[in-house]
Amino acid sequence: MPAQARRIALPRAARIGIAAAVTGVSFVLPLVTAMNAQATSTPAAVVVAAPAAVAPAAAPAAVVPAAVTSGYVAPLAAPVLGEAYGVAGAMWASGHHTGQDFVCSTGTPLRAVANGVVVKAAYDGAYGNEVELKLADGKYAQYAHLSSIGVKVGQSVAAGQQLGYSGATGNVTGPHLHFEVRTGPDYGSDINPVSYLRAHGVAL
Repeated sequence: MPAQARRIALPRAARIGIAAAVTGVSFVLPLVTAMNAQATSTPAAVVVAAPAAVAPAAAPAAVVPAAVTSGYVAPLAAPVLGEAYGVAGAMWASGHHTGQDFVCSTGTPLRAVANGVVVKAAYDGAYGNEVELKLADGKYAQYAHLSSIGVKVGQSVAAGQQLGYSGATGNVTGPHLHFEVRTGPDYGSDINPVSYLRAHGVAL
């Protein structure tokens, strides 16, 4: 006759509760054998791993605006304004100053204010060594009193290209650049060169 099964009450230590998972905290669950209904002496350690850190979203790259150029530059790299255009005086045949003077020492590199073609590159009386360009917009740019000329008539030049060096040739009291802008190739068709360059984005 088979033995009658009987119920065995488990001790309090063998009861397995439901534990809330706590990040990074270890807790022990006692193991129970069905043979003797007693808690084993070897607990199983259970470790709840911390969740992987989430890297913050990368900030969007800064947008660098592209450099904007008007296609025009000042006639020299570090322009300093001297005698202004339009000043009245008997020393000028027209009765007024027909260009803008730029303060500079002899040997300062001079450059084309815009794309153009050389229409004059020679000594010219009161203007001394002179370079004149016909610009792409039909205006003329004149550089006077140069110590040396570095271009030839008929040569195409780009904005910023060197034309020669400043000096004190012709009718002058000292080294400087006399710069004119004209509506035509001849004397007397002058316009304000500073206003012209500023209208084309040149800071003076």
